[in-house]
Amino acid sequence: MAKQLTFSYEISDATKNEMIEYFKYKKREKTPPYAIFQAREADTTITLYESNKVVFQGISADIDANMWKEREKMLTGKYPKEKIKDKKPDKKKDNKNDYYFINSIGSDEVGTGDYFGPIVVTASYVSVKDINYLKELKVRDSKTLTDEQILKIAPELIKRIPHVTAILTNKKYNYIYSKDMNMNKIKAIIHNNALYALLNKDNYKYDKIVVDQFVYEEKYYEYLKDSKNVVKGITFIPKAENKCLSVACSSIISRYIFLNEIKKMTKKLGIKVLLGASSDVDEVAKKVKDKFGEEKLNEYVKLNFSNTKKIQ
Repeated sequence: MAKQLTFSYEISDATKNEMIEYFKYKKREKTPPYAIFQAREADTTITLYESNKVVFQGISADIDANMWKEREKMLTGKYPKEKIKDKKPDKKKDNKNDYYFINSIGSDEVGTGDYFGPIVVTASYVSVKDINYLKELKVRDSKTLTDEQILKIAPELIKRIPHVTAILTNKKYNYIYSKDMNMNKIKAIIHNNALYALLNKDNYKYDKIVVDQFVYEEKYYEYLKDSKNVVKGITFIPKAENKCLSVACSSIISRYIFLNEIKKMTKKLGIKVLLGASSDVDEVAKKVKDKFGEEKLNEYVKLNFSNTKKIQ
């Protein structure tokens, strides 16, 4: 059984506001006393308190804690109060230009925090000749774009940028999810499959393969120990979609495909499907269950989410 980790520190108002916005669709209905919210991000539970203290708990708590620690540094110029004495990151490794003005292959995913909808992973190749074009399109992290912007930008990227997308339906997700196959392991396998498929489409000349870090490198490859054709030489960086254009393209394409899958689902069910895992999403799930039955509902949702207990 994977070890549960806990990390906590105090953040600034700037980071607090950003966290509130980021987790607005991932909040749990009930929160602990004095908490602004409690949310779920893959295998980590995040609790933000009125005192500006944030607590990360779960298998991948160290990854999420470090990612938000780096975000605090970016917003305020210093690390969280309890982490100021930590060793500062390698400046060269933290330099955006190391990942921006290069030929790169990068992958990113969406759907891991949504009760409805599949997990979508895209791997993309961006050459230096694409940089100006992508800057004109204002390509950046899909989480900072509106759905309308994504629906406009993504078709252009799909036509021009070489990419491969892998989709894991919730029916398949529920079949394979277990104590030995947690969310991070599933993500590692899908990322690897997408990257391998892209690398085998053509002989791309790239400087780096970049993956938005959701787990440490050692653990990532441990998850893939039983996989064939493992892609090596990957650079794992937090918030990679803000630093590497191929990851940003993958983020947008994945989001576009995910939104289309949600649209198809809404049309098929005759019920508007919502994103995230909030109490409003619970109400949608209840409507689907009442209309089609529990067995049919289970094909559209991730059963390991706490939402499942609420609607039973």
